[in-house]
Amino acid sequence: MGRNKKGMTQMKVQKPIPKTDGLDHTLTLIDQGFHFLPNMRKELGSDIFETRLMGKKTVCMAGKEAAEMFYDNAIFKRKGAAPLPLKKSLLGQGGVHGLDGEKHRQRKRMHLSLITPERLEDMKNIAVNELDAKAKSWENKKQVVLFDELREILNRAGLKWAGVPFEEKEVRARTEELSNMVDSFGGSVSRFRQGKRARDKHEKWLKNIIEDIRTGKIKPPEYTSAYIVANHREPSGKLLSVQTAAVELNNTYRPLIAAAYFIIFGALAMHEYPDSYQKLKEDKDSYSHMFAQEVRRFYPFAPAMAAKVKKSFYWHDYHFKKDQLVVLDLYGTNRHPDDWESPEEFRPERFKDWQGSPFSFLPQGGGDFHIGHRCAGEWLTVMVMRTFFKYFVNHMTFELPKQDLSFSLERMPTIPKSHFIIQNVKRTKDSVKDLELHVQTRPVI
Repeated sequence: MGRNKKGMTQMKVQKPIPKTDGLDHTLTLIDQGFHFLPNMRKELGSDIFETRLMGKKTVCMAGKEAAEMFYDNAIFKRKGAAPLPLKKSLLGQGGVHGLDGEKHRQRKRMHLSLITPERLEDMKNIAVNELDAKAKSWENKKQVVLFDELREILNRAGLKWAGVPFEEKEVRARTEELSNMVDSFGGSVSRFRQGKRARDKHEKWLKNIIEDIRTGKIKPPEYTSAYIVANHREPSGKLLSVQTAAVELNNTYRPLIAAAYFIIFGALAMHEYPDSYQKLKEDKDSYSHMFAQEVRRFYPFAPAMAAKVKKSFYWHDYHFKKDQLVVLDLYGTNRHPDDWESPEEFRPERFKDWQGSPFSFLPQGGGDFHIGHRCAGEWLTVMVMRTFFKYFVNHMTFELPKQDLSFSLERMPTIPKSHFIIQNVKRTKDSVKDLELHVQTRPVI
């Protein structure tokens, strides 16, 4: 409702949201993957449309303006938005992803307290030394499946950085658990079941660690995730439940597995765009940062994000009803022609002195880091990506044998089919001490 100049109540003009044909498009989404939302938008000629997913009426959107609205905490909430299978496999239940209001802000502050410049530097050093140790072993192997190796490297680095103790015999199992969690969100029943089993096992392991920290049996450094999460108190003054603490501790290092996907796509970009190799080597104007950002924009990882309407409102004369499920097309927004020049081209230089919007660049969520739902782990991801890219061009050489480097946009998440095989690996320097990067003290968007 609204009022005219005389103060008389009048009906708000409501514009109908374009709708898809058919009863439910869940199977179409699973079948088309990253193509689904852009295809529907193109078919309907609209950046906003209504469909049914998992039996629920769902409004889907894309673009900077839609993202800015989507990340407005005054009108959207996350509680109850993520599908239950996603909570049981990828995200966990009770963690920061599903919180709203002051509870979310307070929990987010805990996560952000872990990402200081000093701790970013720690992660860089831990990760590159893990990579260097692995690269040394690669010199004695005929071939190396880089994606699989990266997941183990990043698992080791993440656990060490977080202060989570582990035994060498556990490494393979913990790597598989984290990998299966991340690989579970694409709609495959078998991958969901693997992801759920993996989360159950990983959380059981972490719950024992949380309890041992609280009883003093394990004493991680006070600046680590393990210590801070185990001792974090809610606004009520109570410690997190052991279950929730396990979920949140996992949230501090699991996002690093996403870096494995981005690093492989970065290696693919070096192969497909050879001029980027020399530019990375020179790293003029922090080219490694521009390159990492363009990899995250150009290549697919997270397809979409979900939220629910907190209170009814109108946006461009479209009516959003309370508790309406809304999905934001992250992949489509990262390539939206209104916000990106030649979005289908790989151009790292577009990020030189970039002053774009945090709502047009959404590889790991959008909006404000401190009060919004943008992933704090993004900082770690970009730092590790840059470090590894610089290592690849400055500290080792390798060859690519004949293989299938294509990737399917129907699969979520996706990766080159061969998992990127390399051979004849040689380290060109024995030390990585000269691999210096500027640690940014501001958000990396």
